[in-house]
Amino acid sequence: MNAMARRVSSSTFRAPAPNTGLLKSVSWEVQQWRGIRVKVIYNNLEQALVFMQRKMQSSGIERLIKREQIHHIKNSEKRVIARKNLEAKLRSQDLARKLKSILIKKVRGL
Repeated sequence: MNAMARRVSSSTFRAPAPNTGLLKSVSWEVQQWRGIRVKVIYNNLEQALVFMQRKMQSSGIERLIKREQIHHIKNSEKRVIARKNLEAKLRSQDLARKLKSILIKKVRGL
């Protein structure tokens, strides 16, 4: 838990401001950093850290921190990630195929 607290305290939760001359993209508005605030009640720091970790996991900040870390990824981890990406891609293609067939049936009036 202390390692997580150190990682959080050393990380910055604010993204640089976009150029004002360019149009703001939708992704910037969605990914705008707000930070996480946790109240420490009755000096119970461990409970506050656990609560903060849950908030970070649910908001996706922890994944962003892990993605930014530069370290060696084992080949087994690469295979697992590649397999998960392939499964997601196949699910997406399958869903698109099903939706396409449904739309075609509706258009033809079947």
